[in-house]
Amino acid sequence: MVNIGQYVRYPYRVFLPLASRGLFKSMSDKTYLKLMFHARMGYKLNLKDPQTFNEKLQWLKLYDRKPEYTAMVDKYEAKKYVADRIGKEYIIPTLGVWDSFDDIDFNKLPSQFVLKCTHDSGGLVICKDKDQFDIGEARVKIEKSLNNNYYLWCREWPYKNVKPRIIAEQYMANEDEAASNSGLIDYKFYCFNGNPKYLYVSQGMDNHETAKLSFATIDWTIAPFGRNDYPPLNSLPKRPSHFSEMVDIAKQLSHGHPFLRVDLYEINDRVYFSELTFSPCAGFMQFEPEEYDFKLGSMLELPEKK
Repeated sequence: MVNIGQYVRYPYRVFLPLASRGLFKSMSDKTYLKLMFHARMGYKLNLKDPQTFNEKLQWLKLYDRKPEYTAMVDKYEAKKYVADRIGKEYIIPTLGVWDSFDDIDFNKLPSQFVLKCTHDSGGLVICKDKDQFDIGEARVKIEKSLNNNYYLWCREWPYKNVKPRIIAEQYMANEDEAASNSGLIDYKFYCFNGNPKYLYVSQGMDNHETAKLSFATIDWTIAPFGRNDYPPLNSLPKRPSHFSEMVDIAKQLSHGHPFLRVDLYEINDRVYFSELTFSPCAGFMQFEPEEYDFKLGSMLELPEKK
């Protein structure tokens, strides 16, 4: 019989390696998250009176579960969800959707495109030149993602019932060559009860080894905190031309939700939707300085537990 106590006592040495092998698949979400939280954050998860941002995200994982959340995080279904609310002009065109890699007819795809899995984070392949595209390498990455049960690792409930599929999207790049070479800039708005408080600006996220990000205020200044898993930007890029429009979109899409991250792009002087996220870093974000885990937590008002 598994002795749960030993994983609380030795979280880093024992629990995380065994969890990564799927040993605790049958464990309840609540017990699993308590153990995972202690292992990754270094302090015990308080669900009775959560105070930090990360604690409150864990609470929401367990007690804020609405059917529409599944469509909101599905990279295919979210497009219709968002288009119905802000307009289809903000949606990056979809070129196809398939259940398996073998179903893709690459002859029908343009010379440039992007492949994504609908149910996870990281199942991404970018093709900038189909003549140089390694289909075998793409197959390995996409099929690995299709077989990944994204919900089980961090128990993010919205992903539990998302059907694993593959979509192809139109390849998007700024006409400005310098901007295109450095990759698209992501603008990820942290919205509390429909009110964007901060955003983080990231660049080069298609390659996590070289990506950079920094938090910013809605007034477009560097925020006094950051994350310890990515290096910061040397400076904030130029404020987007349509920043006010982005803020309005973030307000619309996050309305009625205790917390929602709304991700947007500005490409060739137009705003485009990227994705919606209920629990950034699955609620295991390491803030620097640590006090901002509490400060952002104070902004998140939890609904009544039902």
